[in-house]
Amino acid sequence: MRRYLNQHNVPLSVAVYLATDTYDHDDSTISATALLKPTRQLILAGRIPQEQSLEDIMGLVKSRLGNSIHDGIEQAWLNGYDKALAALGHPRRVIERVVVNPDPATVTEDHIPVYLEQRAYRQIEGVTVSGKFDFVAEGRLEDFKNTSTFTWINNTKDDDYILQGSIYRWLNPEVVTQDEMQINFLFWDWQAGKARDPSYPPQPIVAKRFPLMSPAETEAFIRRKLREIAHYRDQPEPALPPCSDKELWRRDPEFKYYKNPDKLTRSTKNFRPSEFGSTAAAKQAAYSRLAKDGGTGTVIEVPGQVMACKYCPAFTLCSQKDQLIADGSLQL
Repeated sequence: MRRYLNQHNVPLSVAVYLATDTYDHDDSTISATALLKPTRQLILAGRIPQEQSLEDIMGLVKSRLGNSIHDGIEQAWLNGYDKALAALGHPRRVIERVVVNPDPATVTEDHIPVYLEQRAYRQIEGVTVSGKFDFVAEGRLEDFKNTSTFTWINNTKDDDYILQGSIYRWLNPEVVTQDEMQINFLFWDWQAGKARDPSYPPQPIVAKRFPLMSPAETEAFIRRKLREIAHYRDQPEPALPPCSDKELWRRDPEFKYYKNPDKLTRSTKNFRPSEFGSTAAAKQAAYSRLAKDGGTGTVIEVPGQVMACKYCPAFTLCSQKDQLIADGSLQL
């Protein structure tokens, strides 16, 4: 049984909610979401003894809220979706065509099939891959993401969404039949005052569609990933492939300009790629400022900070994070 810590003295009424995991984990398989994780993290996390992997329940808040949203949507469709659709103005003739979680073999052209939270299994490379999608309607996969507006603004998870959705289609070819998926974003930190910015989500719930990979491309990825995991499974920690900058959630570097090179306590101006369009443009702007001021100052490049290590279950066993701390890329 999984055990948790309550280091922040969360009231018992809420602590029980946070310590309750309603997701149907299957430890005998490798999940679609696990295939998205870095190979180093997957292997090292499995080497940590259970008694050393206790998680504090305060770190589960966002995850549990997300699970509650998923559960609520599922229950709404399983219990009384017809009344809700009628309240939303859909005609009775359309509502009567909706069938929830039908056997795909029984679906006809007159039906509007809706599937929720269906887990599927498939054997490949001697391994069972499993996955449970959120929602499928008329062949289009939908996923619900309770996330921050940062994810939308910076498109940090787009590739993962496409890959995860593609794996779900590979697992459920008879149910997921369309070539694109839809992510339904629910932003927990949305602020109306920022919605005027065109890069900011216009409302707290926004849908966005993504093209899926072909089934052949998806299967090729799965085979490569499983073979890589098998190859490194028993390798010593230093031999494991390092996490990439993308997997580390590395932010862009910045260039700090100091007009007086003898006073490095506070920079005169910081040049960030987000402000200039690219790292090269930010660097050029910093050195242009240096030249404009007579070339007597200095420009110092600060490595882009990595963020993923702070949330990695394999943190204690990983030597890569030690190197990142040493070079200043990881600040705890």
